[in-house]
Amino acid sequence: MNTKKTSLYQLHQDCKAKFVEFAGYQMPIQYSEGIVEEHKFTRNHSGIFDVSHMGQLFIYGGEDLINDLEKIFPLDLKKFKIKSLKI
Repeated sequence: MNTKKTSLYQLHQDCKAKFVEFAGYQMPIQYSEGIVEEHKFTRNHSGIFDVSHMGQLFIYGGEDLINDLEKIFPLDLKKFKIKSLKI
């Protein structure tokens, strides 16, 4: 089974991250400068936690589903690619 890569994989790789497989994804766990320097950088600047591997949401509904969901999500869902599943 091939492990998946998150949308930030290349950025992590460019930053010389050490990767491990986690939940089916290649995830960074440490960078070349070490965890102490990573901590200092994040405290003094900023950091990003890549959550793109953490889950998927499957929602089923009728014709008004997108309009109903836009009432609770601050997104223009009409721009998303909708994958139709036959169950």
